[in-house]
Amino acid sequence: MPDLSLEAGFHACGHRLVAGVDEAGRGPLAGPVTAAAVILPPDLDPDADWLGAVDDSKRLTPKCREYAAEIIRANALAWAVEQVDSAEIDRIGIGPAVIQAMFAAVSALRPGPDALLFDWIPLKQCPLPYQTVVKGDAKSLSIAAASILAKVARDEIMVQADQRHPGYGFARHKGYATAQHLRCLAELGPTPIHRRSFSPLRQARLLQDANQG
Repeated sequence: MPDLSLEAGFHACGHRLVAGVDEAGRGPLAGPVTAAAVILPPDLDPDADWLGAVDDSKRLTPKCREYAAEIIRANALAWAVEQVDSAEIDRIGIGPAVIQAMFAAVSALRPGPDALLFDWIPLKQCPLPYQTVVKGDAKSLSIAAASILAKVARDEIMVQADQRHPGYGFARHKGYATAQHLRCLAELGPTPIHRRSFSPLRQARLLQDANQG
């Protein structure tokens, strides 16, 4: 279970406001990548009852994630969620898009943080003291909280996309490359929210160009 050990390490160095940062939607074929940043109160009791709802978002059911997101938004000192859309992902690549979304979320925090804890990304520079943590959402409560907010926000976006683009099943698979999604993509073609730079869509476009040639 995640705890506050990593946050406490920054507190011991005088960095009072520590933001956990994580993303959701790195791998799907459609929709944005979202990122969230969360500052938990620096004097938070590590045994506070509400923290029992916070865990790595991948370990939680959708209903538990939604409940946890409400609890986090109510108890965090600050939180923010930002996104980078599929067109920008195609333009700059998914890695830079993840980092762009993360720093947009950090920039939106009020108050701003003194230090940052990232779920692992290949970050080379940062204006604040920071640490990137392998499987950080399973180790840090701040990162876990961010993972939940990012995942819940992205799922909501994809449910709305299902209404705008019926027939693809976005509400069910959230844009991931399931067999159903690939079948619908082959039958219906891509929507404006599909990531055309991703392999299945790029290969389909190459085959189409070859057939036309």
